Amino acid sequence: MKNTSTRLVFEYWDVLRGERAAPERGEIEPGALRHALADTFVLENEPIGPVFRLAGTRLCALLGHELRGRPFTALWPDVESQAEMRRLTQTVMDETAGAVAGLAGETRAGSPVYLELLLLPLRYRGRTHARMLGALSATAAPEWLGLDTLDSMRMISLRMLWPGVGLRPQPQPPVRSYPPKLMVLPGGRA
Repeated sequence: MKNTSTRLVFEYWDVLRGERAAPERGEIEPGALRHALADTFVLENEPIGPVFRLAGTRLCALLGHELRGRPFTALWPDVESQAEMRRLTQTVMDETAGAVAGLAGETRAGSPVYLELLLLPLRYRGRTHARMLGALSATAAPEWLGLDTLDSMRMISLRMLWPGVGLRPQPQPPVRSYPPKLMVLPGGRA
């Protein structure tokens, strides 16, 4: 994960879930995400697919309109990309795995922008396949934000964050009780 917002959201989610596959939606405290809140969103699983339940202000400004109630897949202009995103969100819910994707986008004026997308499963009142927590942010703050909007995006990289596999820091190897074979002694030049 390259973006600060993405890392903050993931670390908070990871701490909340503990040993579970996903935390409950009710456990999320917006104040704990205050530095990433503008790039954060919550998706609700509906019969038509994931729909924005909440979306941060910077994310809405990036896309040029309020996202609440809109389908998540509508962010992608072509049918093939929409199907790809539908499959990705379904995998996140089915496998209770997170996903980090690199996106290449273009504004209406033709300026390129690189984004990072994070999708994480949430439980809602004990139900799985209910909601997702996510973040979508530009790798660098675009100077056109508020003057231009994102017109198109395509996925250029994807990494799945499988539950229990390498998500938590690994324990440090034990310290050796015997002296090392090579020892450097302080001294001057000869």
